[in-house]
Parts: sequence; C-alpha cells; structure tokens
Amino acid sequence: MSTRPFNLDILFEDNHLIVVNKRVGDLVQGDQTGDAPLPDLIKSYLKEKYRKPGAVYLGVVHRLDRPTSGAVIFAKTSKALTRMNQLFVDKKVVKTYWAAVQHPPEKASATLIHWLKKNPKNNKATVFHSEHSDAKRAVLHYQVTRSLDRYSILSITLETGRHHQIRAQLAAIGSPIKGDLKYGFDRSNPNGGIHLHARQLEFVHPVTKSPLIIEAPLPQDPIWDLCH
Repeated sequence: MSTRPFNLDILFEDNHLIVVNKRVGDLVQGDQTGDAPLPDLIKSYLKEKYRKPGAVYLGVVHRLDRPTSGAVIFAKTSKALTRMNQLFVDKKVVKTYWAAVQHPPEKASATLIHWLKKNPKNNKATVFHSEHSDAKRAVLHYQVTRSLDRYSILSITLETGRHHQIRAQLAAIGSPIKGDLKYGFDRSNPNGGIHLHARQLEFVHPVTKSPLIIEAPLPQDPIWDLCH
C-alpha cells in the first residue's frame, strides 16, 4: 500500500509513533468549525493499512496552529504518548521552525524573551516586555538564514511552548510573519495560511531510544521554493 494515502505526507512511522507533515489549513485538534481534524484522517489510514477491526488509538503529542505547516508527532500507543509528553515537559525535543518575514529583525541572531498572555475571546496572545500578572515567560532563539528580494528567512528554536509564541514574539519586534493578519502583517496569503513551517524535530525515541532527526519538506510556494 502507498505510504501516502488519504493525502498524508508521512515523515516517520513505526509501532509507537507517526510523524506527519501537516499542510496549511489542517487541524491538529477539532475546533468550533466542525472540520475533520488531522487525527481522524490518520486513524482512518491506520485502520485501513493494518486492517484494524475496532477503534484505533492515536494520541496528540503536540500541536501546530491551523495556518502553519510542518512536522507533527502523534502516538500510536498510550505508553508512547506518556513518554513523549515527558520528553516535551523535560524540554528534550528540539523543534526548529522556519519563518518568512518582510521586515528582518535588527540583529541577525538573538534570543527573544517576552511574557505572553492568551486572550481566549480573540484567540490571540498579548505580548509584554516585562513580567506581567497572568502572563507566561516565552523564550525563543532566531537566526536570519537567508535574505531574499523581499523577505528574510528565519530559523527559530523554542525554549518554551506558549500559545502563538513565534507569531506573537516576531510581531513584537516588528517582524510579523508573512500572511499573519492576526499579528500585524498587512495582507493574507492566498491559501489562508502563514509562512511558518515546523521544519525539524530532534529527540530520542521514547521506546527504542534511537536518536531521531525528522525534517519536514517545505510546502510548494514561490517563497519556500527559493529556500531549497
């Protein structure tokens, strides 16, 4: 059987984990729209591939915002989910993102520290430049890796995993991500997404203990096409 049925781009799969290259617009978790989330698609794929007669288990390890793309890990067993969750708690999963911004940061590389407060009413993070009540400390590291004619490409690693963290922190320094109307970019992308891609995951497999580096190919897009 094809390794990419159900329009899935599978980056890694074994008995414990499945890592998928999420497309712009795919939901990692169901929301008020009622659109079918990505886990439902993966469950259908697993059910057919392994001819499972009953319900298929799939645990959501972490999430990506709907307008973003890139690598997302799911657990095929409860043991793998528990252990992966612990790896995230212990900050033993290195997540690297790529972002395209029109206004490059002043520094070619830096660490950004802000405090973010989630507003559930508008599903947006408010950024504070110093400690603030109910706001959580957010830390990321970025490096400008490529300068195109109109955009700069940033490589970003996270120390914390806050709501809309990369989007909010880059906007706070005057570098909103291309297409991200919510955080100040002036126009949307045709596909409704933003130019933020979860490029790479690096961790030790929670069961086999093998080191893994999983890279998600970039979406086909005029800007990303210049980054190969």
